[in-house]
Amino acid sequence: QLQLVESGGGLVQPGGFLRLSCAASRMTLSNYAIGWFRQAPGKEREAVSCISKSDDRIHYLDSVKGRFTISRDNAKNTIYLQMNSLEPEDTAVYYCAAPLKYWACSSAPGAYRYWGQGTQVTVSS
Repeated sequence: QLQLVESGGGLVQPGGFLRLSCAASRMTLSNYAIGWFRQAPGKEREAVSCISKSDDRIHYLDSVKGRFTISRDNAKNTIYLQMNSLEPEDTAVYYCAAPLKYWACSSAPGAYRYWGQGTQVTVSS
């Protein structure tokens, strides 16, 4: 079974940074668009960022623009989400996901077929 695994979450103070990683087994991530989502308690899952299969389209949630950066390392079969200037409002479980239409980004969680188990990010002083 195809599997995505997130790592890199943790507790950080406001203004701090984290780098999340999304690694895959039995799938080559360079063949997919990959999205990052987050879900805070009591809130719906929201799209944070996405990178298209060909890397020519990158999307960010407005509230993270200029602070978060998505990137690929094909040699490591890993997608990264660099998160800088973290704010308490960024606190959530973060998930990476691969879409049904493997080449295309979407902000809709229902458009994604494969999900990781999530990694907790907590921004607090």
